[in-house]
Amino acid sequence: MKYDVKDIKLAPQGRLRIEWAERNMPVLRLIRERFKREKPLKGVKISACLHVTTETANLMSTLADGGAQVTLCASNPLSTQDDVAASLVKDLRIPVFSVKGESNRVYYQHIMSALELQPDITMDDGADLVSTLHSRRKNLLKGVIGGTEETTTGVVRLRSMEKHGILKYPLIAVNDSKTKHFFDNRYGTGQSTVDGILRATNVLLAGSRVVAAGYGWCGRGFATKAKGMGADVIVTEVDPLKAIEAVMDGFRVMIMAEAAKIGDVFCTLTGDINVLRREHFQAMKDNAVICNSGHFNVEIDIPALEKMAKRKREIREFVTEYTLPGGKRINLLAQGRLVNLSAAEGHPASVMDMSFANQALAAEYLVNHGKGLENRVYIVPEKIDSEIARLKLKSLGVTIDHLTAEQKEYLAGWEMGT
Repeated sequence: MKYDVKDIKLAPQGRLRIEWAERNMPVLRLIRERFKREKPLKGVKISACLHVTTETANLMSTLADGGAQVTLCASNPLSTQDDVAASLVKDLRIPVFSVKGESNRVYYQHIMSALELQPDITMDDGADLVSTLHSRRKNLLKGVIGGTEETTTGVVRLRSMEKHGILKYPLIAVNDSKTKHFFDNRYGTGQSTVDGILRATNVLLAGSRVVAAGYGWCGRGFATKAKGMGADVIVTEVDPLKAIEAVMDGFRVMIMAEAAKIGDVFCTLTGDINVLRREHFQAMKDNAVICNSGHFNVEIDIPALEKMAKRKREIREFVTEYTLPGGKRINLLAQGRLVNLSAAEGHPASVMDMSFANQALAAEYLVNHGKGLENRVYIVPEKIDSEIARLKLKSLGVTIDHLTAEQKEYLAGWEMGT
């Protein structure tokens, strides 16, 4: 079996951490039990490009138990948990091509290695695997039934491909499932981003001015968690609806040019390019901390910061200190990569439980219905979304009411008024 991990001897540690995460993934556990019995993915080849974490390991094991042949590579050069990658190879016999800190060249080599499986289904987080398949391995496109996409950035890229007529097979936007983005993006990103900042810096958020760039679901989550820790949170936005929502939620909203002058900690959560750039670095206070929790490392204009700095050094693990002319210091976390996965462990398992339940059931849906779909980006069927929510409530011991026949009739009719 071909694979590329940092050290296979790390497997015992990874195995324990995978087991710990599994305890908090009851929905995926229920799906795995059914997959073991029914084998709905028997004979299906799945190439996955995801963050290589304990939670992902449990998804891979679920797919394998469902009968799939699976291979995995990283969707971010800094998010891999090397002990988990080792355990997947040694204990579960799943080929993994992923090493934390790999170069950009090796990152794409690993994607190419994952595509050697000649997949029937692709699983992506950021659409790098899909874009590589459409550009460098077009010969494999004919055999692909469909794919799934985990994150906002990837969905944006895929919808652009659809719009331009480039997309050659159907994709399911797992990110747009309610049981994914409501919980994963808000609660998962909120907590794990704060965790990553604190692990990297050990700064005190209480009393600090924290700037959240973007007030989408990830931005909402981060801003709320930072506020809960006593930070004075400032939100920057380009969307008037999201901006007024931030105001009504109790946050100060201003343009980045003004926030840059007073912020202590800055985090980008937009999915767009150069949100923090030269004029903002010039305006920042000495010792400002900047980081990113959007998908790619383009939200901070790192090349501009490199040109501006007269020197840089690694002052702490995951902290690069840039000294500008005049002596002002700016601290970049995790090379501008996802701070929650690079400097911390990513989302809690109980959150990823729902996200990866969507992935598993979306794969099953593609096996059953993929050949009848057009080359478009689809949302997760509502039936799957509702089933995941139902299973999660069941695992929490929560019961809810059901509509009576009378109530159903009322909601379906128009005759009854005041």
